[in-house]
Amino acid sequence: MADSHHSLWNEDLAPTGAAQRNWCWYHFAALWVGMIVAVPTWMLAAGLIEQGMSALQATSVVVLGNVIILVPMLLIGHPGARYGVPFAVLVRSSFGTIGGRLPAAARALVACGWYGIQTWIGGEALLTLLGIFLGADMRGAPLLFFGIGIGELLAFLAFWSIQLLFVRKGITTIRRLETWTAPLKMLACFALLWWALDAAGGLGPIFSSPSAFVAGGAKEGQFWAVYLPSLTAMVGFWGTLALNIPDFTRFAKSQKDQAIGQTLGLPPTMGLVALISVMTTSATVVIYGEAIWDPVQLAGTLSGPFVLLGLVVIAVDTVSCNIAANLVCSAYDFSALNPRMISYRTGALITAFIGLFMMPWKLLESTNGYIYTWLTGYGALLGPIAGILIADYWLVRGTRLDVEGLYEEEGPYRYGNGWNTKALVALALGIAPNVPGFLKISFPASFGGFGWIWSEIYTYAWFVGVFVALFVYAGLMRLSAGEQPEAQLA
Repeated sequence: MADSHHSLWNEDLAPTGAAQRNWCWYHFAALWVGMIVAVPTWMLAAGLIEQGMSALQATSVVVLGNVIILVPMLLIGHPGARYGVPFAVLVRSSFGTIGGRLPAAARALVACGWYGIQTWIGGEALLTLLGIFLGADMRGAPLLFFGIGIGELLAFLAFWSIQLLFVRKGITTIRRLETWTAPLKMLACFALLWWALDAAGGLGPIFSSPSAFVAGGAKEGQFWAVYLPSLTAMVGFWGTLALNIPDFTRFAKSQKDQAIGQTLGLPPTMGLVALISVMTTSATVVIYGEAIWDPVQLAGTLSGPFVLLGLVVIAVDTVSCNIAANLVCSAYDFSALNPRMISYRTGALITAFIGLFMMPWKLLESTNGYIYTWLTGYGALLGPIAGILIADYWLVRGTRLDVEGLYEEEGPYRYGNGWNTKALVALALGIAPNVPGFLKISFPASFGGFGWIWSEIYTYAWFVGVFVALFVYAGLMRLSAGEQPEAQLA
């Protein structure tokens, strides 16, 4: 295969062999714990408090969103465990041997954005830690164009450089890193919660604080207007991993291992971290009179060993999560764009440099931008791809794939010159309904004139994209089944 199909194959993209399939259920559970116990996850739930929700309302949104996303996670993870192929190869069965590069590139660019966000968070932790040691504010005056201080920029670059040490490391090192650090990160979360409860005077003040949607509240009567788009954002948060989960399940010992591990690792851990983060953030309202949703900022308000411990854990956590959740998938995806020229390591370097130039601090300037523009926006882009993958593997092909054909230029997945136009049509129709709503939310000054119906559709962006693309793709493929070689649908 390596010699005859070099343009679609390299060692990193090749199907995993029996010796490589050594991940048990607890490895997947630990992987999820390692990725979930992270600053963006904390900010995800805590940001809902700033949007006006009570602690229980915010936790319920997060838990429900992750129960929903577990379904496509398991469905798309199935072919990875069965055939041993990564997402960037699997997607060729639906989009074509060349067309598969389009969804791979889309997923890779979203991962680059997340890589930059995580790197910014890690740099902020380093800068806060240094400031505590020196007893000074190390941020500096905002620089023209960048909008951040020289200290913040240097810390960002320093943390970015530290992560480059892991570019050479393979998936086995990442599995070990997540397995060993997961318990330590959970311990740090409980330590921060213990501090919050003690400082706020127990659970009473935290849970007695009403949401902003109650009668007389700042957002009276607006509960559903905030709840529903928040739920969509929660689903979209891990909509990224729902696509490239085959990058991990391809190492599973069995389907049972990946299914049990993900079921135990994803919704329960997200629920627990959400509860801890919203309780802590609610406590900051009692303690400081305002919601502090950024744990790095919160750690900077503490004193003594708690500051050092908290910021060290945040830094280690950010590295482990960033490598597992963002670097792995984008490295595979970029490699699939040109397997002959781009290896896993080269793809990882591309990710790092794109993340460097995306100025991720702009996405974190407000909870509204983080949750409704970034999370919901890329959910609108990636949701249709998930719908097409599910339809292709489960509805059109009945879980049967020609693995050799996925690496053949003239094989059963070539379609028309390497592109499956039916997948492109389904993708376009899945994205289209959400575009006006995205523009209206992101650029209200220019696109505020779009009608309310587009905002309502965008409220369900991920769901709209998944179901429109799923039904359109399945329908088009069924209609043309008689026109295609039988191998294409086998």
